Amino acid sequence: MEFLGLYDESPKPKGCVYRLLGGSMENLQFTVPCLFGLEGLAGDELRRMQMENVQVENGKVYFTGDERAMAKANVCLRTGERVLLRLATFEARSFEALFQGVLRTPLERFIPKDGKFPVKGHSLNSGLHSVPDCQAIVKKAASRRLGEKYGVSWLPETGALFQLQFSIMNDKVELFLDTSGAGLHKRGYRAVGNDAPLRETLAAAMVMLTRYRGREFFWDPFCGSGTIPIEAAWQAMNRVPGLSRRFAAESFPWMEEKLWEDVKTEAKDKEFHGQYRILASDNDPKSVSLTMANARKAGVGKIIVCKDGDATKLDLPAQEGILVCNPPYGERMLEQKSAQQLYNALGRHLRYADGWKKYIITSEPEFEHYFGKKADKKRKLYNGMIKCNYFMYAGGRK
Repeated sequence: MEFLGLYDESPKPKGCVYRLLGGSMENLQFTVPCLFGLEGLAGDELRRMQMENVQVENGKVYFTGDERAMAKANVCLRTGERVLLRLATFEARSFEALFQGVLRTPLERFIPKDGKFPVKGHSLNSGLHSVPDCQAIVKKAASRRLGEKYGVSWLPETGALFQLQFSIMNDKVELFLDTSGAGLHKRGYRAVGNDAPLRETLAAAMVMLTRYRGREFFWDPFCGSGTIPIEAAWQAMNRVPGLSRRFAAESFPWMEEKLWEDVKTEAKDKEFHGQYRILASDNDPKSVSLTMANARKAGVGKIIVCKDGDATKLDLPAQEGILVCNPPYGERMLEQKSAQQLYNALGRHLRYADGWKKYIITSEPEFEHYFGKKADKKRKLYNGMIKCNYFMYAGGRK
């Protein structure tokens, strides 16, 4: 199957500069939205997958490829939020320009006659600032295009889901087809989280930044629902996060079922089976039980050791290793003063743990002061809408 993806030189409505993206099925264009701060890591992941034309921008990464590349990105990406097939991009300063731009997009190449195609999106710094109005216009134009191409006046929308998304920034419109469905951070192992869960994609990024490969002792002393140790176990085993879930594109009639099977089989064949030392602890017994349950769902229940314990009092489980944690923030679970006291106690407890590399994420701007030591590096990350710093202490025996 091919879609043309040719530049259309026919007259354009005023305010609309239109360019259709793509080419054949071997040259589809994709966009991977990311949490701010994770774009570079997602780009590196895609390059390791040998994706073509990887470009990193604020909050997203672009790449090109075919249907197999789409499936592989969905199954294997650890730090991306979803994989969007980019259908078109054009400028629109009026509703008419928006309507005409969508109307000229060959949606029939991807959406069948009975496909459901709801619309959602966002607009920023643009003349078309009313998102509900833009949604209605995109839906109307898509309906007309598909109705005319299929020769019907009414579309049943009883088939598979083809979620359309639009982004309007500085009057530039991008139109997407969501191939992921549920966000890629939903791995399937965390049915219930604790009071302040850490998004799986962020936890995976935190582990990546430590360069953990499964050789060192790994410890999360504030395990909560177990997200960090589970992501660490998967990275140590080289297990990809999308093996046990489904994706929206699996229901697309132009995607072969065997293709998904091949991608998952190839990923399984590359897994490692070694001996790993991963400890998850927390002073809340309910969190420890939750971590144990989630680890079993993730298939790493025999790899992760869970125990109750106060992070500021527990004996170090080894002479050296990697400590990664997401302690409570003052603005979320504890009052700020209590959180600061906790950081101070943790710093005192770990003062002489020179054999340990320590990686701690928090929104507390004065964390280094309370912890009692300046970080070797720090990196800005976002935990949901909370702006945080990831404090990195290189450790090293003296």
